[in-house]
Order: sequence, then structure tokens, then C-alpha cells
Amino acid sequence: MKQLWKEIAKHKYLYVLVAPIVIFYIIFSYIPMYGIVLAFKEFDYSKGILESPWNHFQNFRDVFGNPDFVVAFRNTILISLGRLIIEFPIPIFLALLLNEISKGRMTRIFQTVFTFPHFISWVVLSGIIVGIFSDQGMYNQILTVIGLEKKSVLTDGPSFTAVLFLSNIWKEAGWSCILYLAAIAGINPELYEAAAVDGANRFQQMKAITWPVVRSAAAILLILAVGQTMNGGFDQIFNMYNPAVYKYTDILDTYVYRSAFTDSTGFGFATTVGLLKSIINFALLFGANYLVKTIGKEEGL
Repeated sequence: MKQLWKEIAKHKYLYVLVAPIVIFYIIFSYIPMYGIVLAFKEFDYSKGILESPWNHFQNFRDVFGNPDFVVAFRNTILISLGRLIIEFPIPIFLALLLNEISKGRMTRIFQTVFTFPHFISWVVLSGIIVGIFSDQGMYNQILTVIGLEKKSVLTDGPSFTAVLFLSNIWKEAGWSCILYLAAIAGINPELYEAAAVDGANRFQQMKAITWPVVRSAAAILLILAVGQTMNGGFDQIFNMYNPAVYKYTDILDTYVYRSAFTDSTGFGFATTVGLLKSIINFALLFGANYLVKTIGKEEGL
């Protein structure tokens, strides 16, 4: 114990630096976890969470027997898989392309252009997107001018799903590629010079030198992305969707929100859905980490 306190005293400034983050997660992530018991109780406002009676897993039976939950669960899986297949590789390709651009002013301009959309909130961006694709928006006005029929993008499930993917790529791809660019920046430039002397072209240099470093970073981010599979992107979907596309884009998070505050199904019901989502994410995180280590031969988490 004395040795432990000596080490803490030795690195006290590092602990002070980390302390705000630790306190944040303790207050907002760990302390509220006691509310999970709502999934196993019939919540009574007059008795509070701890004194409310147990309901013998009735909330779980209600959740699995609710057709809206099945739809939301299916949509969450499909949208998250789409994000992994379509959206996840884009920042990798973007980082590789930016790295191939000659160093100088153009590189900084491209990085600024690609990362700027990240700082636009989904509240603002969703308003812009809805304005563009509404019945009298710019998109339909252009179709009318060139003699084509208007399209109800915001009320057509497949079209709306495509807008979700494209808008998220535009907003987040540039910001996500920063991590890969940071990994690439750590490569010794002499490796490229030696490869050029040996006759390797730009593609061969990228394949032999850049890609192994990017692959290691991509493996870690892939594990984290798989661990967030059941989240689906609440901020984006909640600010953009409408009842006409619930069948295609209603995910578990938006379903929990409505069931808790709109449909009056109770906090126990919503907590049960949230608990199931967290359990699945937990299992997927460890499963992805195991596969990356065994099949991908990467370090993992």
C-alpha cells in the first residue's frame, strides 16, 4: 500500500489531469447504473426505485412480445451493419488519399474542408437536409425544372435510409480520418525514401509501409464500432425521421425515447430495452476483439 501511494505521489500531476474524466464517468455512467433494477420492477412513483415491487420479468415478456420492438431491433441491426460496411471504410480511403497529396497548402485546405462538417450539429444539419428534400425544396425544384417528377425522399423508406448514410459520411468521414492520419504521421519518412530507392512506386509504398500502420488503427476502431452496433445513431435519426419512415429507420434508441416519454409504456419497459441493448453491445465488443486477435492477428484491445 505504501508503494502504491508513493507511485501516486510520484505521478500526481498525471492523476490530477485524469481526475476530471474519471469523475465525469463515475457521476454520469456508473452511479446511474443502479436504475437498471427498473427492468425487474413494477415502478411506483410513490415508493421510488428501490421500494417498488419486483415484477417477475414481466417487462422482458412485454418487450419481446411487442411488435414495435422487433421492428426497431431489426432496423438497428440493418442500419448499423450498413454503417460498418458503407461508412467505416470511407475515412480509411480518405486518409490514404490525403497522405498521397503533396505536403503544403492544399493538404491543409482539404483537411479543413473535410473536417468542418463535424462541427455542425445534427439539429442544424437535419433542418438543412429536410429543407433540401422537402416537397418544395431545392431537390424537387431541380427535378421539376428538368422535367422529372417530384420524389418524396423524406417519406420513402429506402431513399431516406440512403440520405442517412450519405449525410453521415459527409459529416463524419473527414473527422474520423484524423485518427488514421495521426497514425500515418508516425511513420519514419526514411522508410519511403528507402522504398523509392529500391524502385517501389507510390502504390507499392502505400501497400508495404502505410497500410500496415493504418490496418492496426483500423482494427481498434472496428472493435469499438462493432461495440456500438446497437446504438445506430440516435442524434441523426431522431432529428431527421418522421412517422412515415418508422418502418425503416426507427431504431432501439428512438423506440426507447418514445416508449418512455410518448407512448407511456413506463420507465421499466424502456429500461429493459436499454439493458438488452447494452448486453448485446457488450457481447459484440468482446466478440469483435476476439476475432481481431485470432483471425486478424492484431493486438486488439
